[in-house]
Amino acid sequence: MAEKKQQRLARWYFGGLASAGASCVTHPLDLLKVHLQTQQGGKTSLLRLTGKIIQEQGFFALYNGLSASLCRQLTYSTARFGIYEVSKQMIAPNGEQISFLGKVGLASVSGAFGGFVGVPADLVNVRMQNDIKLPPESRRNYKHAIDGLWRVLREEGIRRLWGGATVATARAVLMTVGQLSFYDQVKLFLLDSGYFGDNAATHFAASLTAGAVATTLCQPLDVLKTRAMNAKPGEFQNLWHVVTYTAKLGPLGFFKGYVPAFVRLGPQTILTFMFLEQLKLNFGYVVV
Repeated sequence: MAEKKQQRLARWYFGGLASAGASCVTHPLDLLKVHLQTQQGGKTSLLRLTGKIIQEQGFFALYNGLSASLCRQLTYSTARFGIYEVSKQMIAPNGEQISFLGKVGLASVSGAFGGFVGVPADLVNVRMQNDIKLPPESRRNYKHAIDGLWRVLREEGIRRLWGGATVATARAVLMTVGQLSFYDQVKLFLLDSGYFGDNAATHFAASLTAGAVATTLCQPLDVLKTRAMNAKPGEFQNLWHVVTYTAKLGPLGFFKGYVPAFVRLGPQTILTFMFLEQLKLNFGYVVV
C-alpha cells in the first residue's frame, strides 16, 4: 500500500484546483500585499492597513477581487502545473527521477506559458484588490472577474488585457522555478535522508522552503508587475519607466510588501502543495 502511494501521479488539472483552494484562504493577505506595493510613499504597517480597511470598508472588503483571484489560479496555475506535471510524466513515465536542472528547465517553460495565459485575470485581480483604496469617483467597481475582463476589453482594448505581460511572465517563470522545482527537489532530499517519510510533515517542510525561495526570487518583479497593471492608461511609457519610477524609493522600493508577500505566499505555497498531495493521494492514478 505504501508503495502505491509513492507511485501515485497527479492529473494535469490538480495544480489549478489546489491553488484555487489555497487562494480562498490567503486572499486577504494578497490584497494587503497589493496595497503596500502600490504605495509610492509612507510606511503604513500591515496591521494598521488591515485595521483601516476593516474600519472603513468592513471585514469582507479583505476579500475584494476573490472571483478574479480564483479565475487567475484556474488559468495561470492550471497551465503551469499542468504543463510541468505532463512534461515530467512524458520524460519519466514510471516516476523516475529527473535532474534538478531538468526540473528548473521544465518549470521555466511551464511558468512562461502559465504567466502569459493568466495575465488578463491577474490584471483584473490587481485592480479589484486596489479599488477600495481609491476615492469613490476613481474606482472601477468591477462586479466580478468576468465583468472586469469584459470592461477592460470594451473600454481599453484587447491589448490592455495583457498590460504588464512582460513582467508578469518573467515573474511567473521565477515563481514556478521557486515553487515547483524547489519543492520537488527539497522533498526528494528529505525523503532520501532517511529521516522523513512521504507524509504531511515532509510536504510542509518542502513547501515552506519553496515558498521562501519563490518570494525572494519574485518580489522585485512582483512590485513592477503590480504597478504596471494598476497604472492608468499612459501613466508609464514602458517597463523601464516603471523601473525608474520605483527606483526613486531606493533599492528597498523593489521589495515593498516583502513581509506580507511572504506571509501570503508561504501559506499559499504550503496549502497548494498540501492540497495537491491529497488530491494526488486520493484521486491520482497509480503507475503499474
